[in-house]
Amino acid sequence: MRRQGDWGSFKNIKETHQTCLPRLVIKRYHHHYLFPNNHRNLQASQLHLVTMSPNGQAYLIKPDAPEGVTRFPQARLPPLSNHCTIYVSGTACCRPDGTWPGVTENSDGTFTADIRKQTAAVLENVDNIIKGATDGKGGIHNLIDAVVYILDMESQYAGMNEEWNKVFKSRDSAPARATIGVRELPDPRMIVEVKAVAVVDI
Repeated sequence: MRRQGDWGSFKNIKETHQTCLPRLVIKRYHHHYLFPNNHRNLQASQLHLVTMSPNGQAYLIKPDAPEGVTRFPQARLPPLSNHCTIYVSGTACCRPDGTWPGVTENSDGTFTADIRKQTAAVLENVDNIIKGATDGKGGIHNLIDAVVYILDMESQYAGMNEEWNKVFKSRDSAPARATIGVRELPDPRMIVEVKAVAVVDI
């Protein structure tokens, strides 16, 4: 939570809500920040903030530490500008045409799923949802927060991270993220699901 003495006060905040697409809820904000003079000359390194990306600034506890196995910051600050906040519902790998990338149906009716192919398809679906909701103004690199749900941490976590790291090349540009192991997902063909929040300039 931002305190007035630390980060300034919010002024003239206008908020409207619009539901857009079945998988989305969009909020529009018009922010005008008043920062105390003693904060204006702070360098990004003093605040542990890094260069501004389309999804705002990353906060890193140890900004000089090497990239780890997973690439995401400890927190992300949204851009200080007029922007839409887009809430993307839990998204699977299923395509609009009904196909399931990375899924093979076995003769006994069970399914075999590839975590890498599913993760890549899920992230592509999230990208397309944001692009569709913003008329192409935004995409997956506008994510500020994501929650990844997988069925088996031991066998799937590494493969999921490999695909995640292909999309987000560094912690500086990646959204804040949590990964949660769950007992089951809504469809037996699903082994990974992503729920996310993005911000896009309007």
